[in-house]
Amino acid sequence: MTISATRPTMPVTEAPSTSRVQHPARWGLAALLAGTALLYLWGLSASGNANDFYAAAVQSGTKSWKAFFFGSLDQSNFITVDKPPLSLWPMEIAGRLFGFNSWTLLVPQALEGVAAVALLYATVRRWFGPAAGFVAGAVLAVTPVAVLMFRYDQPDALMTLLLVAAAYFVTRAIDEGRLRWMMLAGAVMGLDFLAKGLQPFTVAPALALVFLVAANVSLRKRILHLLAAGGALIAGAGWWVLAVALWPASDRPYIGGSTDNSPLGLAFGYNGLGRITGDETGGGGGGGAGGGFSGATGLGRLFNSEMGTQISWLLPASLIMLVALIALTRPAPRTDRTRAAALLWGGWLLVTGVVLSYAGGIIHPYYTVELAPAIAALVGIGAVTLWRQRSMVAARVVLAAAVAATGFWSVELLGRSPDWNAWLRPALVVLTVAAVIALLVPDRRVAVAAAAAGLVVVTGASSAYALNTAATPHAGSTASAGPASTTGFGGGRGGTGGFGGARGGFGGGTGGTPPSGSGGAPPSGSGSTLPQGAPPSGGGAQGGDATANSALTSLLEKTTTRWAAATVGDQSAATLILASGKAVMAIGGWSGSDPAPTLAQFQAYVAAGDISYYVSGGGGGGRGGNSDIESWVAAHYTATTVGGSTVYDLTKAAS
Repeated sequence: MTISATRPTMPVTEAPSTSRVQHPARWGLAALLAGTALLYLWGLSASGNANDFYAAAVQSGTKSWKAFFFGSLDQSNFITVDKPPLSLWPMEIAGRLFGFNSWTLLVPQALEGVAAVALLYATVRRWFGPAAGFVAGAVLAVTPVAVLMFRYDQPDALMTLLLVAAAYFVTRAIDEGRLRWMMLAGAVMGLDFLAKGLQPFTVAPALALVFLVAANVSLRKRILHLLAAGGALIAGAGWWVLAVALWPASDRPYIGGSTDNSPLGLAFGYNGLGRITGDETGGGGGGGAGGGFSGATGLGRLFNSEMGTQISWLLPASLIMLVALIALTRPAPRTDRTRAAALLWGGWLLVTGVVLSYAGGIIHPYYTVELAPAIAALVGIGAVTLWRQRSMVAARVVLAAAVAATGFWSVELLGRSPDWNAWLRPALVVLTVAAVIALLVPDRRVAVAAAAAGLVVVTGASSAYALNTAATPHAGSTASAGPASTTGFGGGRGGTGGFGGARGGFGGGTGGTPPSGSGGAPPSGSGSTLPQGAPPSGGGAQGGDATANSALTSLLEKTTTRWAAATVGDQSAATLILASGKAVMAIGGWSGSDPAPTLAQFQAYVAAGDISYYVSGGGGGGRGGNSDIESWVAAHYTATTVGGSTVYDLTKAAS
């Protein structure tokens, strides 16, 4: 027996796009958003500055409008972070309005998460009704990696929100056939480029395909609207790229992570195609580093010890739902909305998933947050669509299969942290078996119990990890969601234990590689542990002593030069910037390998009296360094020890 649609041009579960949300649904939406806000905002300041790298840029942007516009790491505008600046702007605006602190740094990220959940609800509800929207929003809200990113100062939070907004605009365009909605979708995708470079564009093929296939307008209009959306995309991203290109290079910061001092060089090099090919010249440098953070390439990567507990809880269920939705709409006409949903969210999931699975460069586990809205939407749409056809055997079998896959895969994922709430696994096994049996029974009297048990199985384990993530302070650039994992490098990096699990991590960066000689795993003893609920302190550079201590901080605070100090690497500089509130020059950008400044440029800065001190020992993400500059400093200036750091006073040449 096969599942068949009763209304072939529209989804079985569709609610009219013009219908208002009824009173009970409003209360449900209010509860969903209130719960999401509580999850994302509760105890938020425990993470302190979270990732010092971005926090330093935010602090600098609150002190200099030029640093704000370019995304400079330091307020004197020597070099930018290795991403475009859009994701920093909400945090910097909050910091300018209310002062820079942990709350103004992280609350904008949390609010972006609440907005993403609301927009996903609105997008799914438009075609499939409030119940599907609620399930989709709830699944997104409790996805562990989403909880992590919406409580952290990484660009991924804004990237995810803008992607959901683009999907919403595309669904409106399909419904109404109006040019303005595709223009808005294109503009939002362009802005997403300014948030995270090329990464969001893995979703673009699905957005374009679903409109081209399902919009209820002529083929000519569909093509013209797509071309117009492409123009809006270029405009949305190009205005900032053009401004940087026209701005005299001598009067703006160096574009960190690039080899040619340009945003396009950054986007299409180290921070773009380099992430896929592994040829990451500049920035993190070095190919093949992705395995050090996310495991070996291949289809199994999304389920492995690094990425599995971040995103894969409902990945099997979402794939089952995708297949079911495609089968459901096989005989339907071109404009069928259920098929359109499968193309949109399934295309998003498959293309992005394949890219993350096979990318040979630096791929962090938290990049998987980009998959969360697609997984959530497919689960919500598929569950409600099949539930409304549960009188049919095939629908009940698919629902039961999805619950079984989720339950038993969740047991496997929970087993990767065997000492953390061990009772969850046997309880989940029992509940999964009960839910599967109840779903297979056609009796309506057990329908409510089956639905409740299935919902607990589907969201229970990931919710437990989500709560653990929210209760755990995180710091550094390689943070991950959930308790400690015993199955390799995954789990617990950059944070501490929560709900009974201590965890370690190592510094690293947004585009760094594991420390030299690590072989893709953290070196023994490299993890740092924070007291539960306490903010992280410092967060110094990898492999160097350019860390903030009270004596060095006091020394830098007294300076009046353009840069209080210079040191190799963004992470070392960020630590000093946050501690002193002064501008610190990050020589060589993130890894110390960017061609800025040259030795001659550095000598000119010193001769002009622009730099007070050189702090030795910086190493960025643990790679490289500008040895010619350090050698020149050591040959011409006298080293002193300040609070354990090696410091050269550049205002006093050696006699």
